[in-house]
Amino acid sequence: MPGVKVYTTENCPYCRMVQAFLTKYGVEYETVDVGRDREAAREMITASGQRGVPVTVFGDEVIVGFDAKRLRELFAAPVTEGVYDAVIVGAGPAGLTAAVYCARKLMKTVVVSESVGGQAAWSWAIENYMGFRMITGEDLIRKFEDQARGFEVGLELDRVREVRKEGDIFLVSTVSGSTYRARTVILAPGKQPQTLGIPGEDRLIGRGISVCSTCDGPLFRDKPVAVVGGGNAALQTAIEMAKIASSVALIVRSVLRCDEIYISRAKEAGVQVFLHSDVTELHGDRALTGITVRDRETGEETVLDVEGLFLAIGLVPNTEFLGDLVALNERGEILIDENNHTNVEGVFAAGDATCIKGKQIIIAAGEGAKAALSAHEYLLRERSDEQAVCA
Repeated sequence: MPGVKVYTTENCPYCRMVQAFLTKYGVEYETVDVGRDREAAREMITASGQRGVPVTVFGDEVIVGFDAKRLRELFAAPVTEGVYDAVIVGAGPAGLTAAVYCARKLMKTVVVSESVGGQAAWSWAIENYMGFRMITGEDLIRKFEDQARGFEVGLELDRVREVRKEGDIFLVSTVSGSTYRARTVILAPGKQPQTLGIPGEDRLIGRGISVCSTCDGPLFRDKPVAVVGGGNAALQTAIEMAKIASSVALIVRSVLRCDEIYISRAKEAGVQVFLHSDVTELHGDRALTGITVRDRETGEETVLDVEGLFLAIGLVPNTEFLGDLVALNERGEILIDENNHTNVEGVFAAGDATCIKGKQIIIAAGEGAKAALSAHEYLLRERSDEQAVCA
């Protein structure tokens, strides 16, 4: 299908997902790297009003971000196949590891997720995953994905709308109209970024405000930017953006809560740090032009002329779609036992959306393996019971 153009940047995981989707369904497309081509960046902004990638243009259609529902409406048909042994919701480290372990147990498996990699894919550099002294989040997730695909696991890029049980079968429905039927479900939906919750934020998302610096960072080359947050992710973003932007300010609500090594690196990079401070106002109409920063202790306000604002202020579980299917704690995390069982027979969970305390890539991967093994054990027990009844 000629005439499809995808505006991307080199390290954008969502851009790669758009390309993977189009390739899977045999759609011909042209990619344009707006991180390298400034004229193309201006072209993209004119077409979409966006200062964030990906942007897909097809005739009069302009699709912002990885919009699985709209892409499926344009280029693919809904999926209605037979019964799977396991449907895995989420394709981060937990979900992809669970997929490999399910496949090794010869379980018919499909992974359904609107993104691949989750928050791990946003990391500029990972230095605590065993086997790699340092690796980018994009590269690590690509290795996870390649290994899962090597076992011929189905990977469907779509957003899950609902999971419900009918008799002995679970039905996993998506926003695009697809329905997957399965004997077990492994929930690994991960978390999503929190936002500031101040006036104008929704309007300026993609127009200067971003939650993915690896995606949108190249668009702010030689421009002043700010980062909000005080953890490792925020410091990593500030350090990497200092290599691209003309200046970087770090806005921290209280004190820095990151590894010591990042503090010294940020100082060396020339990052300006505002401790005990909040972003209280956003400036700009069609695009961000500045922010107001207020000192929480003195009340003093500072206006910073920035064109980019990267949010790294924490995450919330992606569990709203579950309704009352499984038990959640007060933080919206899925309650599981030590073997990844939820309170519903046949439903298992792993990764950062669960109540497990450690939110690390290596822990999520291990939990995904455990969830898959528990699902396999459940299926063996169910089949054994069925045979006993028949006998």
